[in-house]
Amino acid sequence: MSLPYFKTASYYNLFSGILAKDGASLPGASIVVKGSDRGTSANSTGDFTISAPTNATLVVSFIGYKPQEIAVGNQTSFDISLEEDASILSEVIVTALGITREKKALGYSVQEVSGKQMTQARTTNFVNALSGKIAGVQVTGSNGAPGASSRILIRGASSIGSNNQPLFVVDGIPIDNGNYGSGTGVDYGNGAASINPDDIENVSVLKGPSAAALYGSRGANGVILITTKSGKGSKGIGVSVNTNTAFDTPFRQPEWQNEYGQGNKDLFSFVDGTGKGVNDGVDESWGPKMDGRLLPQFDSPVAADGTRTPTPFIPHPDNVNQFFQTGKTYTNNIAITGGNEKGDFRLSFTDLKQSGILPNTDCKRRTVSLNAGWNLTKKLSIRATGNYVVDGSDNRTNWGLYFIWFGRQVDMEKLQTYQAPGSIYQNNWNYNYWTNPYYVLNLSTKYNKRDRVYGNLAATYKFNNWLTLTARSGTDVYIDRRKTKNAARIDNLNGAKQYDSYNEEQIFIRESNSDFLLSATHKFGDFDVAANVGANHRTNYYQRNYMGATELAIPRVWNLGNSRQAKVAENSFTQKEVNSVYAAANIGFRNYLFVDVTARNDWSSALPSNNRSYFYPSAAVSAVLTDMFNLNSTVLSFAKLRAGIARVGNDTDAYRLIQAYKYENPWGSTPSLSKNNAMLNSTLKPELTNSYEIGAEIKLWRNRVGLDVTYYDKESFNQILDVNISQSSGFNSKLLNAGRLQNKGIEVQLSATPVKVGDFQWDIAVNWARNQNKVIELAEGLTTYTLGTVRGMSIEARVGQPYGTFFGQGFARDPSGNIIYDKSGYPTLNPTRRILGNFTPKWIGGFQNTFSYKGITLSTLIDVKQGGDIFSQTVNIGRYTSVLAETVVGRETGIVGNGVVNTGTATEPVYVPNATKISSEEWHKKYYALTNNEATIFDGSYVKLREVKLSYTFSGQVFKKLPFRDLTISAVGRNLLLLRSNVPHIDPETSYYNDGNLQGIENGQIPTTRTVGFNVSFNL
Repeated sequence: MSLPYFKTASYYNLFSGILAKDGASLPGASIVVKGSDRGTSANSTGDFTISAPTNATLVVSFIGYKPQEIAVGNQTSFDISLEEDASILSEVIVTALGITREKKALGYSVQEVSGKQMTQARTTNFVNALSGKIAGVQVTGSNGAPGASSRILIRGASSIGSNNQPLFVVDGIPIDNGNYGSGTGVDYGNGAASINPDDIENVSVLKGPSAAALYGSRGANGVILITTKSGKGSKGIGVSVNTNTAFDTPFRQPEWQNEYGQGNKDLFSFVDGTGKGVNDGVDESWGPKMDGRLLPQFDSPVAADGTRTPTPFIPHPDNVNQFFQTGKTYTNNIAITGGNEKGDFRLSFTDLKQSGILPNTDCKRRTVSLNAGWNLTKKLSIRATGNYVVDGSDNRTNWGLYFIWFGRQVDMEKLQTYQAPGSIYQNNWNYNYWTNPYYVLNLSTKYNKRDRVYGNLAATYKFNNWLTLTARSGTDVYIDRRKTKNAARIDNLNGAKQYDSYNEEQIFIRESNSDFLLSATHKFGDFDVAANVGANHRTNYYQRNYMGATELAIPRVWNLGNSRQAKVAENSFTQKEVNSVYAAANIGFRNYLFVDVTARNDWSSALPSNNRSYFYPSAAVSAVLTDMFNLNSTVLSFAKLRAGIARVGNDTDAYRLIQAYKYENPWGSTPSLSKNNAMLNSTLKPELTNSYEIGAEIKLWRNRVGLDVTYYDKESFNQILDVNISQSSGFNSKLLNAGRLQNKGIEVQLSATPVKVGDFQWDIAVNWARNQNKVIELAEGLTTYTLGTVRGMSIEARVGQPYGTFFGQGFARDPSGNIIYDKSGYPTLNPTRRILGNFTPKWIGGFQNTFSYKGITLSTLIDVKQGGDIFSQTVNIGRYTSVLAETVVGRETGIVGNGVVNTGTATEPVYVPNATKISSEEWHKKYYALTNNEATIFDGSYVKLREVKLSYTFSGQVFKKLPFRDLTISAVGRNLLLLRSNVPHIDPETSYYNDGNLQGIENGQIPTTRTVGFNVSFNL
């Protein structure tokens, strides 16, 4: 069909009908200007309008049909007929080593996420954007601090004592995802957080060892493949702009009690906040009722003789909420693309500025990205990608426990004057235990600045139409400079002089990879063969330089030369090399039966010479049944079966084979050295993981419904563990190969278009994954391996249990499960420690709905985790200290604990209901004793409204006389609602211990955030 058109500058509006072979229209078909972000969709009658330069190429595509490329030229209207493709030949995906494959040929599970999904409802750490979108992928954010770490796990934990996160690969080159030097006091962010979402074209998640076998040692945990945007296919110069503004508020705050204030046993009177008054050194709220009675308080007027005038003792219900501020994030990106038959480029600049919900905390990141290619000759081409990232913060801090040891009468506004009158030291409500938070955030700052460069240079030579050689070298290098200030809280504590302290630290990281890949493709009758042979050389280098002044001579002069004591200096470095060769062959028979085989051998410098070499193969097969048996059906569009098997190896960190001395603080002027407390092992073997998976994929009713199901089983053995041994040996632990860990599970992906009427379309995408994790064995005579401890409770890998078992002390109970109370009315504890829970979830899933009508799109994402326990210090301590709402119960009348009392003997017990009443303070402190681990372990299941995006794309008619094109405005939100949770007061999706293996612990840290904002994007 042909319609009138108009001309603006060098752009034309094009009108066209898109037709299938039978003449039926294809509403929703995609039309994109090749090499740009400009695109649109066909309406209910198959018509579309799009702006494009006269020398552009349109790419027209629709699921189930072969795409077409159409040169615009002098045409102004088009009649296009798409050819049906029941086998979905055009659906390709990026796999290991950056090789693009038809998805139907893969014998393993791979999922993709587009870059567009990363930039609308964006997060500072792009890893969080994967949550709920990919089956079998679990993402856990550590807290709501700017630039905080996130942990990502694919198909459960594969290693008991080593890293379990996947390998991140950007444009074919692995990058570092470490979290060096981050502790419980400060989170410097994981390495992948530096990746800029605006530069991401798409993300491919290789889930199992079969998919990641070619990536070697670090592929056992899966691989996150990131392809960045380029200028490929561009004609001339184009400019795209994306700007985002977001606002953060605490996602969930505890419900505080506002009836009783600071003190113990209903008594309180402030003198100096250290105990010289009546319970004024106490940091609990078991004090008097806040009924307006007059009491001396920390902010009461002080007379000349030092006495305090009593003031009304009243609650400040919003004191905590008022302390947190609205965080703001501003992200602006501009990208210039260009290209012709000789080459292409994309140059991008992104500026991110974020202020946190804690006062005086922030995160800043500026990214310059270049992706450029050039065809030197018809056979030789080169491509370079480079990213320069400067990120950091004037103040990073974590936050633990402050408001759950608190006086509920405290007016936080009075603490904003954080220095006492006439003093450089703090003004506070308690001087025994706590520092005024404004004092900490303004004077005890944690600064860092990280300069990072990562990218690669690749050259490709095409010998002929079937043989290609690619050589590539890339690096990821950064320097992180840190300055930590610690201001003394008070001048003297218990008669001892207090001093400020200060330290500077520099961490240098470099990973370099050089590789080549020789690729050949050929057709032999009914067989299509693709073969690849390659090799890789990798080096990893780490260096840390630290110098600290434990006492500053002049307060607040933050300089190492101001140290009044000998400065503490530390220096360390490690270096590791891995050499690899690998090969892969892909054989297709009549384009419906496919066989893949891979083989790789690594040589690691971290292993002893006789165990340094380790080999691992993989094999996979897939069969497209609809093509194989010529199943032509209006119901069944596509059916495929697949299976794969693989072995993957894993080495260890450098310098774990033989003992070496390390330097400690000197003894006067004499250097001091010490040996490692771990007994190292010169006969270590590599960890190995065996896995297999089977799967099926079907599409129904011309791809209106799609189902993908995978079953997998992987088992890791020869685990490298640092196990505790008797200290009489002279060591605390011993490094050895031991342990076997199993993961098996099911993954389901369902997609459907339930409604497609006129311009309205409703799409759904569901993913669900159940992973069963089990520790099969450890070393001989060893039944548990401790990952960490909290409040006397250990988090363990325990034989016969899932990874991450909580093992600690709990209530004493009678045979019926009732808590046993003593004759004084106090609950008792069982002296025998036992299993109390586990942080590994039973299953995870996501449910996404997308509604579109003309230029309007509404998308929602529900994120679900079922099972997996969490130990909450907020609940535990908040009830112990009476700051939480439920602790007002029984404050006037006392409490009779629900349980039984043994009126018989220990050998012949007789249990009767407990009837002894005790004070609420006594009961809570006994029931929530800090050594009682059982009382505050909760089921960490949740259902969250993770994302909501509402966007509108303006038609070309609106801005026909302006340079704007493809203008899209979006309102977005993340972490909007907690629809279901069994944990009171806190967000169950949190972890205090950053992105390591120690999970399931909440420690009153910075709350996670709810984000709402706006996104605007357009092209010029």
